[in-house]
Order: sequence, then structure tokens, then C-alpha cells
Amino acid sequence: MSAPEQPTQSYEQAREELADVVRRLEAGGLTLEESLGLWERGEQLAELCRHWLDRARERLAAAAPGEQQES
Repeated sequence: MSAPEQPTQSYEQAREELADVVRRLEAGGLTLEESLGLWERGEQLAELCRHWLDRARERLAAAAPGEQQES
């Protein structure tokens, strides 16, 4: 699964929605189908957040090309 080239949600929006998905899953009381749907949405949101973070890392690396990155 890959994030879209031009995401429609900001990192902050995706992170907040992901936190809401986690809260709902942890609260329980959902049907199996509802839980699976939320899990799938959570995976999409996590990928979107990774996309935003990867782009931020790339921009930082480009802005400071002489500095070594710590992993």
C-alpha cells in the first residue's frame, strides 16, 4: 500500500484520526466487520503518516546535506 502523491489529509489530521481509530478499537463493543473496517482504515492512516514523515526527513536531509544522519 502506498500513500498518494498529493495526500488529502495533513499529517496532523491523519495522526488525530488514527488516534481516534485506536481509541475506538480499544474500547471494544464493535462487531467483527466494524473492527476489521477500522483496522484497515488505521493501516491506511499509518501509511499516510509514514509518507509525511518520510517527506519531512527527505527535506531535512536536503537542507543539511553535509550533516550525517543518526539512525
